[in-house]
Amino acid sequence: MRKIFNSSTLVFVLIVGFLAFWIGGGMMNREPVAAPEPQPLPIVTVAASFSEAVDVTPVVSLYGDVVPNQIALLRSRVSGTVENVDSQGSEVSQGDVLGRISADAREASVARAEAQLRSAERDYEAARQLAQRGVGSDAEQQSRFAQLEAARADLRAAELELANTDLRAPITGTISRVMAEAGSFISAGTEVLEIVDNDPLVARVEVRQSEISHIRLGMPADVEFQGGTEREGRVSFISPIATAQTRTFRVEVEIDNPGREIPAGLSAQIGLSLNSERAHMVSPALVRLDDQGRIGLMAIDDSGEHLQFYPIEIVRARAEAIWVTGLPERVQLVTISQGALSSGQRVVVEETPESYRGVLGGWDGQSARDAAAEMAQSADSEALGAAQAAMGNQSALIDSIPAGDGPGDDQPDDAEADGAEADAADSLAAQPDPGRAGTGG
Repeated sequence: MRKIFNSSTLVFVLIVGFLAFWIGGGMMNREPVAAPEPQPLPIVTVAASFSEAVDVTPVVSLYGDVVPNQIALLRSRVSGTVENVDSQGSEVSQGDVLGRISADAREASVARAEAQLRSAERDYEAARQLAQRGVGSDAEQQSRFAQLEAARADLRAAELELANTDLRAPITGTISRVMAEAGSFISAGTEVLEIVDNDPLVARVEVRQSEISHIRLGMPADVEFQGGTEREGRVSFISPIATAQTRTFRVEVEIDNPGREIPAGLSAQIGLSLNSERAHMVSPALVRLDDQGRIGLMAIDDSGEHLQFYPIEIVRARAEAIWVTGLPERVQLVTISQGALSSGQRVVVEETPESYRGVLGGWDGQSARDAAAEMAQSADSEALGAAQAAMGNQSALIDSIPAGDGPGDDQPDDAEADGAEADAADSLAAQPDPGRAGTGG
């Protein structure tokens, strides 16, 4: 006990206790740190224009191959020498005789079977009469009847063998290949001709998972073949299961081809029109991202003094414009801004200058409707990818406008690094009020 509670141990315990008391007393008497006061967002000047929704019909544009409606191989049913066969390129109808195999002894077989049938008929008739008189037995009559039926079957087989020497077209179409020429000996089952039916044609395309739910049997389709020929078709088949490798669904479009003018094997672009919906026509350069990574547009709220962010969904796209949903029927969209913008931020709203409306959108209601009709006739799915790429890159379109930062750029530029931008902003603020709302689409 003395060794444990010696003077050195007591001194150490006293020092530790003092330090603990000193540190604890300082923490208890310390005043809590005050939370920093939120800094108000600066009031900025933006240009904005009104946009009105119009009816637009989304079109799914797909690329596929065109195949014949049917391809049939005519095979010989009997062995023998090919006596004659139609030439390649001949138009044929179902049931037409396209060639002939040598009959050889088959005609003699038919004559023999006919003679045997006549003999069997006489024998059976004699046995039947004897049985009726009670002289012959029923067993003899039944035996003669069985011989009669066998003779009839032999005759039918001989006639069928002879008839099979005629090569008849299984379908209507065009002879595309001749595999057995006249004079060649073929066995039963040998391919002789290939017949292709190109009326109607069938276009096969692969539809993505996100679009297959909108496709219906009988849906009309616009088909443009390689070379510019256009036809109308209809959806005739939708695969009930996705392709394992691509996770897409095979869809077939049937295309009338009277006269078989269009050959099979061409590439084609197929446009499927979906249900129409209300959408706004805007410039891809106006699209921006919010803090959650959603694409959308910045607009002026009902008060006319604050910003509001609207998430959007693209339904149609072209290189110069996109059609989006998620906005009110009529909305005032921000077209030109300075620096980063936030939803709820207070702004001073100016009308979009006339000189910028053609670049940023500037379509009135009638122009938007005309563009919708034009897009419904000639949709290009590649433009959707271009528009999405423009959104991903936050579009350099507005960067070329000296009135301020582009709407897709959420990072403010250094004003001292570009004095011309500040001058352009002053010019924007000095624009006279036209007295009417333009279209920001």
